[in-house]
Amino acid sequence: MDTPGYVRATLAKAEQTGAHPAELAALRRRLEQLEQPRAGLLPGESLEPLTDVPGLEELPEPSAERAREVLERLVVVKLNGGLGTSMGLTGPKSLLEVKRGMSFLDVIATQVLAVGKSYDVTLPLLLMNSSVTREPSLAVLDRYDALRDQKVPRDFLQGREPKLRTDDRFPVEWPADPELEWCPPGHGDLYTALLASGTLDQLLAAGLRWAFVSNSDNLGATVDLRIASWVAAEGVPFAMEVVRGTSADRKGGHLARYHDRVVLRETAQVPEGDDSFTDVERWRFYNTNNLWIDLEALRRLQEQDPAAPELPLIVNHKTVDPKDPSSTPVIQLETAMGAAIGSVAGARPVLVPRTRFAPVKTTDDLLVVRSDAYELTDDGRMAPTFEGPGPVVTLDPKRFRLMPDFEKRFPAGPPSLRQSTRLRVEGDVTFGANVVVEGDVQVTGPQSVPDGEVLRG
Repeated sequence: MDTPGYVRATLAKAEQTGAHPAELAALRRRLEQLEQPRAGLLPGESLEPLTDVPGLEELPEPSAERAREVLERLVVVKLNGGLGTSMGLTGPKSLLEVKRGMSFLDVIATQVLAVGKSYDVTLPLLLMNSSVTREPSLAVLDRYDALRDQKVPRDFLQGREPKLRTDDRFPVEWPADPELEWCPPGHGDLYTALLASGTLDQLLAAGLRWAFVSNSDNLGATVDLRIASWVAAEGVPFAMEVVRGTSADRKGGHLARYHDRVVLRETAQVPEGDDSFTDVERWRFYNTNNLWIDLEALRRLQEQDPAAPELPLIVNHKTVDPKDPSSTPVIQLETAMGAAIGSVAGARPVLVPRTRFAPVKTTDDLLVVRSDAYELTDDGRMAPTFEGPGPVVTLDPKRFRLMPDFEKRFPAGPPSLRQSTRLRVEGDVTFGANVVVEGDVQVTGPQSVPDGEVLRG
């Protein structure tokens, strides 16, 4: 069977810009998957729900000696390529302030150093950066001596691949800004980027065996020694932390059973008209993107197949200039790193509490984290101060979605939310200092909430 012309053109464009052989192998696989009928789709009728996942509380507490042994061979990896453009940011999202004087990266550094200090080990922190996030993010880590001088790399770069025209699938050309012709291949690129950058070999050469991977915007993703020790003791090559689904997870990825194996289904893999994805009672277990990876097992897989682990395709429809909806329609071929649970033999999920999954994706989430609903402890934990499920915030997207507008409407800082169950804000509303929200509250603008006001539902 002849290779389609667009496949040859795409691989040639990637190769001309210096793509590593492993990157070309992974790209070729995605292009081959694109050729398949219903490429990148997982219809609900073909899936069965998972009914039982072991819980974190069932895992044994390791001895201090065993915990130290595992920590000495662990690296913490944070996905740090995002710019937070959906929130109006132009720099790394992880540099956004979450508590006074503390960015996401500052909190992460504090967490990593605190764990290492508790067990008298050097716990390295490794960022998967983009070319845009690399310099400013490493400048933040320069503030922390132990992280600046660690024996293994502090970061590696995610890969990139050509965007494809929707009409003929050939690589798009955009002379006005050639950089827009390229896109990252999703966070499933983690495995290929580790190999292509040489970072995986450097980690293994330094005696490191396991990686704990999570998103930099999820400050609940701290090193848990029960999971680390369980992965080591049981020889688990890949573990995914999952949470019980709620209505808030309807856009996240859930686990299911497909042809006698566990798979991860993301929003972009749902066929049009298939409303099964939103059934959180049927699909009970949702991916947190907190993953534990045996680096030696990963290296063995990649020795057999440089594009390993095999990940299902995600097809994302965009325009070549994301800020211009009238620009050329394109498709981006992506994968999700958690999808390795379906292809790595022996991979296992573990059910964790919601405290380990509190990502900040919107200004709604940011307001909760910045408020007194969470307290930043000396060891970097974001400790909830509320009882129950915690406050849910819904801010008017027209006036609060972008950070400059958000900051302007909370000039004196966030209101108190520790006694709030829900806060909905509609219209143009500005909050004064020391505002307190109690219960279920709706605020409608235009108005300015006075200093010290107590809003009760």
